[in-house]
Amino acid sequence: MSELVLLKLGGSVITDKTQPFTARTGVIEQLAREIKNALDERCGELQLIIGHGSGSFGHEVAARYQTHRGAVGPDSWPGFAEVAAVAAELNHLVMKILRQTGIPAIKFQPSASTRTRGEQLMYFETHPIKEVLQHGLVPVIYGDVSVDANQGMSIVSTEKLFDNLARELSPSRIVLVGQVDGVYDQDPRQHPEAELIPDIDRSNWGEIEARLGGSHGVDVTGGMFTKVREMYRLTLAMPPMQALIISAKPGNVEAVLKGQMVDFGTVIN
Repeated sequence: MSELVLLKLGGSVITDKTQPFTARTGVIEQLAREIKNALDERCGELQLIIGHGSGSFGHEVAARYQTHRGAVGPDSWPGFAEVAAVAAELNHLVMKILRQTGIPAIKFQPSASTRTRGEQLMYFETHPIKEVLQHGLVPVIYGDVSVDANQGMSIVSTEKLFDNLARELSPSRIVLVGQVDGVYDQDPRQHPEAELIPDIDRSNWGEIEARLGGSHGVDVTGGMFTKVREMYRLTLAMPPMQALIISAKPGNVEAVLKGQMVDFGTVIN
């Protein structure tokens, strides 16, 4: 029986979110090699859907046009097209590296297959993704714009897309790869004494919810708090699925995808 894993490569990992339109090509290449190694070792036993954030590409332009607030001005629709273009530009780079590494990746453009209503993802055409999975391909989705039923336009994050896919496909794990080693009690980049929270569940969620901060750099999708909250709610709805938040330190992604026992990251149950 093969295992299905949803893997998100965070925008803060594959781009420098403090520098507009700056991809971290070397990091993407490292992650691609680790993904390929895991797929090769678990040949036929690992099904994978990859998602990635838009980082300093999409977030920068979306913040300029306030795309997440909807069609609020005369430049909103031209801005909508520009956000879609830069998000696709980053995706093109990611896809090129994945395929050059030997991963049978195939992209699915969310802006062509989704519709939102405010914070809700109303529609996401998933049948083609399910079909190619059955034939050994690796679907790739990404943070993108979406036509919105209430406000004309919105942003659809990778986490929202993963939420929908998880409810339809029941993966064993969702793995979010970010800049830091997991969820901390305070921002470790500003507070070296910050402590890693290894597990999040019903027993400590209330305290953690009150402590979580935002994202480093421009982020129009809510930063760390939104990501962790959405993963926590999803794991509550779909036990025994777990979510795991890890960093992109060399070897981390490969170990997790190979199913090894690891002592890093934060597990959300």
